[in-house]
Amino acid sequence: MNAPSKVIYHKIAHTLEVAWQETNFTIPAELLRVFSPSAEVRGHSAQERKLQTGKKHVGIRQIEAVGNYAIRITFDDGHDSGIFAWDFLHDLGNNQKKYWQEYLTELKTANASRLPSIPVGQWQPTNK
Repeated sequence: MNAPSKVIYHKIAHTLEVAWQETNFTIPAELLRVFSPSAEVRGHSAQERKLQTGKKHVGIRQIEAVGNYAIRITFDDGHDSGIFAWDFLHDLGNNQKKYWQEYLTELKTANASRLPSIPVGQWQPTNK
């Protein structure tokens, strides 16, 4: 697949706009993160895929070209090992409703959440 004519990250919306001559997609950073093509997320088979939780507010810190065939996205949670080939981005954009529903179903089945977990500390009164 040819390189897109435009790749723009919209920081406030946390979306990646990817445009080819014939089509244009706006893909949420969360969807990119939870379906990252890295071995860390996908494993080496469908059975090894690891459900990503707590990624609702994830953003993109950096995007860099990988040859003429892909981009590497560094997310603000530190994940940076996925190489997003043009055909993968096209498929994700074209089928994002299906992938989004799959993700929500997996979360529900695992009784997990899109919201990040926030560590709650024990309050200690100060001695004055």
